[in-house]
Amino acid sequence: MTSGRRIARVLIDSPLPQLDRLFDYALPPQLGNVECGVRIKAPLRTAGRVIDGYIVEIDEEHDAARALSEIESVVSPVVVLPDRLYRLARRAADRAAGSASDILRLAIPKRQVRVEKSWHPIEDAPLPDADAHERATEVIAAYDGLDEVLAEHARAAVEAIPVQEGAIAGWALLLAATATTKLAGGHSSILVVPDYRDQEMLVAALNTMLPAEAVVRHDARQTNPDRYRAFLRTLGDAPCVVIGNRSAVYSPVQAGLVAIWDDGDPLLAEPLAPYVHARDAALIRQEQEESTLLLVGHTRSSDAERLVQHGWMRDVTAVRRITPRVLLSTPQELEQTAQRVPSSAFSAARAATAEGPVLVQVARPGFSPTLVCATCRTPARCAHCGGPLGARRRGAVPVCGWCGRAANSWRCAECSSDKVRLASSGTERTADELGRAFPGVRVIVSDGAHPVTQVDTKPALVIATRGAEPIAEEGYRAVILLDGARMLQAPDLRIGESCLRWWANAAALAAPGAPIHLVGVNGPVARALATWSAAGYARSELEDRLPLHMPPTTRVAQIDGLPASVRAALDALAEIGIRGEAVLGPLPHGDDGRVRALVRFGYAAGQTVASTLRAVVVADAAQSRRGRGRVRATLAVHLDILEPEI
Repeated sequence: MTSGRRIARVLIDSPLPQLDRLFDYALPPQLGNVECGVRIKAPLRTAGRVIDGYIVEIDEEHDAARALSEIESVVSPVVVLPDRLYRLARRAADRAAGSASDILRLAIPKRQVRVEKSWHPIEDAPLPDADAHERATEVIAAYDGLDEVLAEHARAAVEAIPVQEGAIAGWALLLAATATTKLAGGHSSILVVPDYRDQEMLVAALNTMLPAEAVVRHDARQTNPDRYRAFLRTLGDAPCVVIGNRSAVYSPVQAGLVAIWDDGDPLLAEPLAPYVHARDAALIRQEQEESTLLLVGHTRSSDAERLVQHGWMRDVTAVRRITPRVLLSTPQELEQTAQRVPSSAFSAARAATAEGPVLVQVARPGFSPTLVCATCRTPARCAHCGGPLGARRRGAVPVCGWCGRAANSWRCAECSSDKVRLASSGTERTADELGRAFPGVRVIVSDGAHPVTQVDTKPALVIATRGAEPIAEEGYRAVILLDGARMLQAPDLRIGESCLRWWANAAALAAPGAPIHLVGVNGPVARALATWSAAGYARSELEDRLPLHMPPTTRVAQIDGLPASVRAALDALAEIGIRGEAVLGPLPHGDDGRVRALVRFGYAAGQTVASTLRAVVVADAAQSRRGRGRVRATLAVHLDILEPEI
């Protein structure tokens, strides 16, 4: 009896959608014992070149007559694609009508030969000591039912307690405590946060409970060697705690816990194809690995609330609820006094600066981000490119925000006036105004251009943009939330959720009992902040969106491409029953003849819609590749868009 030949099923690392499948290759004997998950190089006959890939499966076949190309070489013996990571990437890509290789490109860093040769797997992981485990248990006990969620490997949306210990936020201590508990049981954890500021906060919290050797950072700011070194650490069997941004959710550890902080932050939405949100990837991972999944925040995204309403996630709140003291001032109060800061908020800030720092949140950075005509209020635009004009400091010549040209002789296109006025105040102008009103008090500006992560307990006015608020060592003595009405005017489906999240995160930085003044805002969002009822607001958002078939009550796919390609996609969807009012468009999009359409469909039809659209994308790419002397068509599909736009 003759033995069969060994074959390998290979995933090609290519952006072409028609190559998003496993290819059979023969394994020549000279390669020796090859494992699944290693990097290889193999010939691709259709392209006439050698291409990178990963061995996903190794099998044996007895059909020696079948012509197969041989794998050319094994790049490295290190198994960088464990089976659990491939299954996660494959399923996430299928759900989003995308390619698995695009997701693996986010998960697996480029090979660093020197790092790989000097790497040795860690056999014994450093575990938390008894004091750390006891401290973690105390933090978890402050939340009703959270210990059961961790023990039962369940899913939960957790409302974080808005407190801090020293310079460490309460939410960071909560995530650190859950990871410590899992590590004590021999399980790895993945903690996903939106940006580097949250990472630094989380590292500080983990350092109070775990040895540094147990924490692995997944950071876009790392050098390539450091990132690859961290990746190799996660391939071992020794448990660890992985922290990082959105792509950290694909870490190859065998996770016992995946926790996401502030899942409503748009930074957790992947901007690269196939555009899988970190929350969706975490949900898929939890189902595959039966790990614990926590969505933690001071507020509740409508996506998380939908899962809670359907019984897919548990609702976890504090045993003893702590709510900040929020005070509202209506737009009518500002109109009566013609002031940006009402007298009540001004008095609170005056009294608070005698004791410690005061936080003032504004909408935008700079001195004055935008200018308008002083006569007719028409936005001031650059005569060269049409960009918005702004002033970097008081009395300065207006400068275009797009091309950077100075508008020395600007005149309004509507009324020919040469006078401009400030349309809004940024961080620097607010600091200038409040600095004169509070003589002798330090003024600190924190925004994208002037990042500040922490302030001390001395009196100060901290002027910060949303999301850039530094943490005060013992909390702010008062918090003033300005420009709320301007924030709510943004043409965004989720602007109410976003504002509530921005304001709640700022309010959570206040010291216990400190006043939080929300200026010039009323309505449901203001009431939700004042009563600290974000879950109720998220439920009302879902109720409002349901009759309109808007996300997240309904899934929405965005289809971009040339008219013929988009029409082919819509025809394919019509064959499976997605037609009529479910389709919006197509309408022209851009100046290159492309069009865009939106397609709304239920969650139950998600798999069918995704596979149908994927088949159209593959067919369109293959047809375009065969075409000679024509513009290459690029049909793009984006499922689960956060903000529908035609």
